[in-house]
Amino acid sequence: MNTKLYIIGLLGATSLFFSCGDSPEKNTTENTAPVEVTVNTPTESDQSFITFSGKVEAVENATLSTRNMGYVTQINAKVGDKVKKGQLLIAINNADLQAKRAQVNAGITEAQAAFNNAQKDYERYQALFSENSATQKEMDDINARYEMAKARLEAARQQKNEINAQFAYSNITAPFSGVVTDKNVEVGDMANPGMPLLRLQVPGNFEVRASVPESEIASVEQGKKVDVLIKSSGETLEGVVSEISTSASNSGGQYTVKIALDQNDAEIYSGMYASVQFPTTAGDKREMILVPESAIINHGDLQGIYTPSEQNTAILRWVRLGKKVGDKVEVLSGLSAGESYITSAEGKLYNGASLNIQ
Repeated sequence: MNTKLYIIGLLGATSLFFSCGDSPEKNTTENTAPVEVTVNTPTESDQSFITFSGKVEAVENATLSTRNMGYVTQINAKVGDKVKKGQLLIAINNADLQAKRAQVNAGITEAQAAFNNAQKDYERYQALFSENSATQKEMDDINARYEMAKARLEAARQQKNEINAQFAYSNITAPFSGVVTDKNVEVGDMANPGMPLLRLQVPGNFEVRASVPESEIASVEQGKKVDVLIKSSGETLEGVVSEISTSASNSGGQYTVKIALDQNDAEIYSGMYASVQFPTTAGDKREMILVPESAIINHGDLQGIYTPSEQNTAILRWVRLGKKVGDKVEVLSGLSAGESYITSAEGKLYNGASLNIQ
């Protein structure tokens, strides 16, 4: 009897366990509120230019450094100061050069005395030789002494020129009149050969350096007028292609193109980013599908854009992008001209999310 009751109880518990496991889960997505979104259709553009990024730089600029090692003893300029050509900006300890210059000056004095003596002997023997009172051998010997003394004097003078040239790297002067834009050293710091100390530029005269890939460099022509969009201010300036690099061996396939900016009153500074629009020929024009860059979703190396389905649900479509045109980007594939895409949402979007299109 006890064995029968145990079996019946076990069967009842098993049936209760399976009956609980068969209860269906609740579908959480059915009760999710629709996401408020706005949609738009891509802009079509008859593209007659190509756009590349660049950076604003001063036409005349210089980074000052030294060839000598020594402690900085004096700095006569700070960032923002206007300086004149030839003005002393930085002084570096040059006690060793002063000692070398003293040695060279002593050598010049010695070489000058030897030369003067050799010159007198040369003139004396020349007079004797003309009177047949000196042999040819004596004349040749005295002439050799004279030429050697002359060469030693010239070598000593050249050593002084070398020392004076080294002093120019201990007393750093302004190569042109301009404004100090950067200072990388303080009094007491050790200056090393090639180390940037100060940077100067002439204000008001700017150019843009843009990088153009090899696939598009043939479309860029020297002397062509271009539009330059300054990203920080949104201003569009005019410029002319002034220089095109003929080699990209050290720039990863990117050719450097310089654009000289026309005189303007815009508030621009070195280092600002810009977009340069190069006009193309009539045969290069093509239709472009443009969408705002803010509508693009980035997942690692993939780019996508959300579009509404016929059932008013969100669908993430992967797209292939092309050039940037202002604040928009070209869609090469994945979205057609007549299709809608979601420009903004008041909630989190995901595949299958219900939409309430405004």
